[in-house]
Amino acid sequence: MKKRKIVVASSGASGVNLGLKIIQLLPESVEKHFIMTENSEKVLVHEMSNVTAHNNKNIAASVASGSFGVDAMIIAPCSMNTLAKIACGISDNLITRCAAVVIKEQKKLILAPREMPFSAINLENMHKLASLGIIIAPPVMAYYSKQQTLDEMENFLIGKWFDLLKIENSLYKRWQIEES
Repeated sequence: MKKRKIVVASSGASGVNLGLKIIQLLPESVEKHFIMTENSEKVLVHEMSNVTAHNNKNIAASVASGSFGVDAMIIAPCSMNTLAKIACGISDNLITRCAAVVIKEQKKLILAPREMPFSAINLENMHKLASLGIIIAPPVMAYYSKQQTLDEMENFLIGKWFDLLKIENSLYKRWQIEES
């Protein structure tokens, strides 16, 4: 059985731990690719041997080609700069090039914009992308799962993103109505 190829990328400085945690929680049955800054790459290479790390400056990396066969991509967190570039078709680094290929190949792309509040320009870019089938899934908490710690909050967010990627998980308490 062919492994699913999933690209995880992080843009922006705040919340990069979410991207790293996604990589850690993806099942072994997934071929994992991570796009990050140079310093993050050094840490990742030493800490995780089952992940292919890509330098964001290398737009010739395997994941930048449609023939490589990426199945899905998630950018978490996704800066408004990266989101705007994707919305305008600008492919000036590996993250935006890979996103352009995922869109071109009609694969699943999830963007987790982290900045708030959203300006009218941000919302316009999100609307444009959503109308193309890109999933806009910001890290928004729900309170029904009663998270108590930052780790539980992150697990909730990642669990919701995994649901969108059709990756089975039990990272958060799902909604259920108590029978009376």
